[in-house]
Amino acid sequence: MKQNNFDNISDDEIRIINDSSLPRRNPRLGWLWAVLGLIACAVLLWLALRPHTQPSEEPEQGYFEASPQPVLKEGRPAERVPFPLGRGGGRLSLVRDSLVTRGFCELRDTTINDVPLQILIPHLAHASLHIGPINQADTTIVYVAQAADIRADNGKILGAFVLAGKPLAWGLSKKGYCAIIEDVVSVGVSENSPLFEEATEKGGYFFRQYPLVASGQLVENEPKNKSERRAICQRNGETFMIHTLTKESFHDFAQALADLGCDNAVSLVGSFAYGWYVDAACQKVEWGEPIKGRIPQNTSYLVWRKF
Repeated sequence: MKQNNFDNISDDEIRIINDSSLPRRNPRLGWLWAVLGLIACAVLLWLALRPHTQPSEEPEQGYFEASPQPVLKEGRPAERVPFPLGRGGGRLSLVRDSLVTRGFCELRDTTINDVPLQILIPHLAHASLHIGPINQADTTIVYVAQAADIRADNGKILGAFVLAGKPLAWGLSKKGYCAIIEDVVSVGVSENSPLFEEATEKGGYFFRQYPLVASGQLVENEPKNKSERRAICQRNGETFMIHTLTKESFHDFAQALADLGCDNAVSLVGSFAYGWYVDAACQKVEWGEPIKGRIPQNTSYLVWRKF
């Protein structure tokens, strides 16, 4: 019987076995895996370093108000009613009395569809946006209200936002927008507004919020809760703000604005959000609750200041 050659190996020897039956590694396959690995690393690096310029969607939960995606629906045709005033009647117009030399907000009260409204019309003032704590002692301010919401997950501004020509946020969380460019205020509803780029180029301002009225028609929004509501509106080329005096749904508020004759309107942060206006007698009228302690870093405000 033939002795096994393995038995001849001593403890201090090694033997190399060449078994041609074992599969050989293909060098081309190794190169292929190396190339695929390099491609995967490059893709991961690009995803990590690419500039986040145009995110199409973002989480919808807001910090100050719940923010699900609004759904554009055609409401019933707006009933164009005369613009009723608290005292007397007439249409919106700027005060041109030569005796008026200071900025202020004209207050008009009305009720539409059983919804009591305050109409605030700034005079001798211009609009801008502000981020961060608002100086409650600033006597140049005639109106201030929170503008855009912020994201509940990371505190960033919810939706596209431009501050004095500097884009600070992108995205289409809400289709309503307000642009302030060269002291001209534009309110509207659009998924892609060129006013974002124009505000960036011309040192202007831009933010997004829930759309309420578009071309005179009510715009439905998903949130069904009731809250104190605020909006910036335009009618016949004139800009003003409207507040509810009671808690209302988005639907009822938007319908009241449409029936009031607003051409376009977008919401401002409502509920307990803090703000104030200065009336013709230079009296400061506040609403909401001032934020106690440290406010979220990206809290934004729509501000009207005296010329």
